[in-house]
Amino acid sequence: MTHPSRPLLITQGDACGIGPEIIVRCWQRQAPRDALVVGDVGVLRRALAWCGGGLAVAELDDPEELAAVPPNCLPVWQPPGLPAGLAALPPGRISAAAGAAAARCIEAAVGLIQAGRARALVTAPIHKEALHAGGVPYPGHTEMLQALAGGVPVRMMLANPELRTVLVTIHCSLRQAIEGVTRAAVLETLHITQASLQRMGLAAPRIAVAGLNPHAGEGGLFGDEEIVHIAPAIADARAAGLDATGPYAPDTVFMRARRGEFDVVVAMTHDHGLIPVKYLGVEQGVNVTLGLPFVRVSPDHGTAFDIAGTGRADPASLEASLTMARQLGG
Repeated sequence: MTHPSRPLLITQGDACGIGPEIIVRCWQRQAPRDALVVGDVGVLRRALAWCGGGLAVAELDDPEELAAVPPNCLPVWQPPGLPAGLAALPPGRISAAAGAAAARCIEAAVGLIQAGRARALVTAPIHKEALHAGGVPYPGHTEMLQALAGGVPVRMMLANPELRTVLVTIHCSLRQAIEGVTRAAVLETLHITQASLQRMGLAAPRIAVAGLNPHAGEGGLFGDEEIVHIAPAIADARAAGLDATGPYAPDTVFMRARRGEFDVVVAMTHDHGLIPVKYLGVEQGVNVTLGLPFVRVSPDHGTAFDIAGTGRADPASLEASLTMARQLGG
């Protein structure tokens, strides 16, 4: 693969998690020539040592130097403003410095994309408690990227070769999520899903909408959110020409989608939607942020503090994320 004029960017994630290791292992396995890492050089060198070496770290003064990086090198651009001493932090521990550094890498990468100097973003896992400890006022990637993009409406989609799921509510308490299931929020999710899947090549995506309550409320016996909010939003979407149907019982609709009846399932809450996807395996799962003015993809797993520093992390989900980013980012 030749160097493109605008590379893919991979942020290192939490320095104390497995993000740096899955990046290193990805380069050891396939050495992508169209991507560079936005992160701390010392952290990536430490991860390389944990993973058995075999590469050199090429420190870039400017992302445009990627074209001059020789094969068998891991290209790293270290943005200004990272905390000192990141490579000395113990793996598997929550660190305010690691949280602040992860946020700084994301900000710098988005700045490059917004300046037209990169074509897509792949983010290695961050730790939400570390972000909070580092003074970052966002609960996760999705909300931070939304703010950096000017507050545009966004949604999270988790996808693997068998199932796609889009969420109406994301990182909040279950009580807040239930309150967030409104006719307007569901309808906005359906429109974002439609537009995003069309950009991915599905001209008329078949959208299944899962209910919130057991058996999708059973006609109001187990809750009226389906009657008051979800069904009216589906009717609004259908009137606008979307192939949206439901609400379906949440405990069976994902099986139907997996068998090919639907292209995507819209779920009301985080765990309703993500448990089915993750149960199928995180190895090929990716997280795509829908609604952003740029492409952002990430692995379908977290920082895995329990194995950080061992060199045993599996890069498969990161590799799937890179493939997806190339498809969406051109």
